[in-house]
Amino acid sequence: QVQLVESGGGLVQAGGSLRLSCAASGRTFSSLVMGWFRQAPGKEREFVARIRWSSSTSYADSVKGRFTISRDNVKNTVYLQMNTLKPEDTAVYYCAAKDSDFAPAYRYWGQGTQVTVSS
Repeated sequence: QVQLVESGGGLVQAGGSLRLSCAASGRTFSSLVMGWFRQAPGKEREFVARIRWSSSTSYADSVKGRFTISRDNVKNTVYLQMNTLKPEDTAVYYCAAKDSDFAPAYRYWGQGTQVTVSS
């Protein structure tokens, strides 16, 4: 079992930055594939970014060049650095984990942290 706890959300003006953190516990963190997802009001949850154990990354087109996902396998933490934020980035952001790249779905989820970008 893996427990995930997000932090770092808040209110920021358009053009500003925030860094989200997700602390993991419960099993070997370095082997997990970690992801960030978000869900805006009235919309379905969507993929934001993913990082493998090897630190290779992928991003949704909507955040490429503005967001950076990273991980610290010593601190068992994954980060999402969000720059040049836009009002459309407003959402609840969720950290998620899966056991491997071949797993069909993310099995473990955090409780979410609210990010609000004002125009």
